[in-house]
Amino acid sequence: MTRTGSWRPTLARRSFIELPARERSRAILDEGTFRELLGPFDRLMSPWLPRQGIVPQSDDGVVVARGEIDGRAAVVLAVESAFQGGSIGEVGGSKMAGALELALRDYDDGRPVRPVILFETGGVRLQEANLGLAVIAELNAAVSALRPVVPVVGVSAGMVGCFGGMGITAGLCSYLILTRQARLGLNGPQVIEQEAGVEEFDSEDRALIYAVDGGEQRFEMGVADALVDDDASLVRDTVRAAFSLGVPEVHRSQEFGRYGELVERAASSPPTDPASLRTSWGRSEVSQRLADAVQEIEETPA
Repeated sequence: MTRTGSWRPTLARRSFIELPARERSRAILDEGTFRELLGPFDRLMSPWLPRQGIVPQSDDGVVVARGEIDGRAAVVLAVESAFQGGSIGEVGGSKMAGALELALRDYDDGRPVRPVILFETGGVRLQEANLGLAVIAELNAAVSALRPVVPVVGVSAGMVGCFGGMGITAGLCSYLILTRQARLGLNGPQVIEQEAGVEEFDSEDRALIYAVDGGEQRFEMGVADALVDDDASLVRDTVRAAFSLGVPEVHRSQEFGRYGELVERAASSPPTDPASLRTSWGRSEVSQRLADAVQEIEETPA
């Protein structure tokens, strides 16, 4: 299988998956440019969790970092999966939406900012219910407003995955980068099993989950644009390459006619194995261009 980027021996890699959100942000940005906004010492945390006997986190599980990518201004939004499973609450979601709204304002003022979202989330925080839903809607609106003028690049590496309303956010991104360990979907396996029964989806069947929602499957179906190894340097280079492609002529979420036909075709035919969907759906049209751009970056002397 052709993947984005060159192969590296395992011991020569620095795992991106093993990094916490703050270090993932630092790994994406140019060395020495990381600067956090509304960090832990600002004590901006959820007021709702303590009322339910849950200890809050002083950054509400979201890291917002400014810095540079290839010498150009950038903002990285990273969800910390270690806090409440990466769930999005009112405060953390507002930090993300507000950062993208400011990026659009900077663009209008002649100061373009490159936005990156690092997904590791099950979606809305159940303890905050409609407040979380509302803020994810604001985040999706901010992505939709920003992406016509500058690419919005999403990354999901693992191991939590990207589900719920944040799965919609990932689908709105200009370019989406996954590892094989990543998972991407709207309803998570546990939710499907709870609502439709284990006959519909066994949430303990890891082989089934990755065959349906796994990074490799989503890449081969064209739902993501790059499949990369768990290598922090390769993830960084792929993000850089995505920005080098510029704003897509058509975003994936705007191809609702094509995807609607594919879904209807799959729904009207007898059950098929996940592998057959790779042939009928096909890879993203930009995947090869992105792979070529990564190779050019890696072959360019530092």
